Amino acid sequence: MKFNKRIVLSIAVAAILSACSATPEHNETLERARTLVPEIERSPRAGVAAADIANARASLDAANRLAESKSRKNDMEFEATNAVLSSQIANEKILTAQANEQVAAGTAQRQAVLTQARERDAQRSADHAKSLEAELADMKLQRTDRGLVLTLGDVLFDTAQATLKPSADAPLDRLATALKEQPDRKVLIEGHTDNVGSDQNNMGLSERRAQSVQMGLTQRGVDRSQITAIGKGENFPIASNDSAAGRQSNRRVELIFTDGAAHVAAESGR
Repeated sequence: MKFNKRIVLSIAVAAILSACSATPEHNETLERARTLVPEIERSPRAGVAAADIANARASLDAANRLAESKSRKNDMEFEATNAVLSSQIANEKILTAQANEQVAAGTAQRQAVLTQARERDAQRSADHAKSLEAELADMKLQRTDRGLVLTLGDVLFDTAQATLKPSADAPLDRLATALKEQPDRKVLIEGHTDNVGSDQNNMGLSERRAQSVQMGLTQRGVDRSQITAIGKGENFPIASNDSAAGRQSNRRVELIFTDGAAHVAAESGR
């Protein structure tokens, strides 16, 4: 009886030992590779790291075979480690590609927004120009490369004077109304004279006349920030000073209308 018990016990122990020997040895590196490689293979951007992913898969398959054979543990560890490293390299390439796509998309979106803004500004400028031309059509407003230009002759002032005459009220009323309706519209006022008198006196007179027109507009409610006034003296004639008619044409005040860049015209030398 005791002999039979020993046989049964021996068989049980042998079975347990056999089961233990059949259980695969746990290896963290291999388990990590088994998790990483399939995840990388499923990435929608796997194509950017195809070579690294293929290398990871080959190493993982080799590690699995070595693990099943329970031999050459060092070789198995090497293959598993290579599978993990190749997966990590592939993942970095995928993340870089994703970041580049996001940057490109953001750049394209910003460019589209800027383009739309420029188109809106251009359309607004065109609409404003048309509106101003319509309001001041009978005042002979001219479109030039400097903007819309309105020329007021010397009828606004007495000879060699810078005080506005009563005849200036009507045109200034019209101009003030147009500027108040378009508060983003800027106007550069330039005073000009003929060549009678000294350069210094003509420069001073042209400045005072431009400032008188400026004051006339602000007194009518135009915001001061919309107006720039400068004198040009006798330096920019539009007719010959050899005749009375030519000199009268040169004695003038020009108003150059822009959409917010009066200082550009003022600094252009014209």
